[in-house]
Amino acid sequence: MKLDTNILLHAMPAFLLLAIAEGIFFVKEHHKLNTAREFLASCGLGIGYVILSPFTKGVNLFTYSFIYEHRICDLSGNVVLAWLICFLGDDLTYYCSHRLSHEVRFLWASHSVHHSAETFSLAAAFRQSWTNNLMGTFLLWAWLPLLGINPAMLLFTKSLNVIYQFWLHTEAIKKLPRFIEFIFNTPSHHRVHHGSDIEYLDKNHAGILIIWDRIFCTYQDETHRPQYGLTKNIHSANPFAITFYEWKNLVQDLKRSGCLKDALSYIFKAPGWSKDGSNKTTHDLQKPQPGYTKQSPCCSGNCSQCSLKLLHQ
Repeated sequence: MKLDTNILLHAMPAFLLLAIAEGIFFVKEHHKLNTAREFLASCGLGIGYVILSPFTKGVNLFTYSFIYEHRICDLSGNVVLAWLICFLGDDLTYYCSHRLSHEVRFLWASHSVHHSAETFSLAAAFRQSWTNNLMGTFLLWAWLPLLGINPAMLLFTKSLNVIYQFWLHTEAIKKLPRFIEFIFNTPSHHRVHHGSDIEYLDKNHAGILIIWDRIFCTYQDETHRPQYGLTKNIHSANPFAITFYEWKNLVQDLKRSGCLKDALSYIFKAPGWSKDGSNKTTHDLQKPQPGYTKQSPCCSGNCSQCSLKLLHQ
């Protein structure tokens, strides 16, 4: 069976039409003129990503193919098992990669582009970083071809994961039936992920299955409408300014780091880390304050439920 590894590109026209229809609705019904400005910025970022995608796809395919040639298992005789491992393995790896992109500064410098939209809409899904694939995160998937997953199957599955996530970027769909919300990533879960509210920061990293967040304690339910965007918004519709905004901030921090240890901390520690403690990481912001009494044995007091109780005290 020949798999179409360009399936994501084939889906782009439908994505664009749906995003335009939603954008027209926002402008006409809510008179949100800034929506048009953000829509154009998102499209600019999406076009840049598509232009670069043949190169990044080529690097990924070459790397995965080389590893596949040295695979330790042969799954060609069990197609069902291969697809199951590929689907679950890809989704789990996406969760890990996505979580790292929120917890490591130099990875966040790329990923922050996706969170820069202050209006949550289908067009926000177009905000893909031009530098993300240069960070080498695609290597996190290397264990799958090593295990015997065909590179074409892996690229096809990764594309399906991205296509699935497109519809998550909307406020038009509220809560879905509970069994769906429990297992799958939904617009409600993803709205939380894009929220800049303290209790929503670094939550719901899932691709297709929200169960990974539930298992690894990064799940947060949608309790109120999020404030979208970054904790410090860019206020620009220029795709180049958006792309290199956090990289510029990182370079400035490195210039005043003073020593190698501090420089490495700025690069590898969480976004918000600073030498003098003047900035706060998500962990700092969500940390229980003195006098806080843990209400349940679910964790060390840092989970989303405990943090939310703290914020409302």
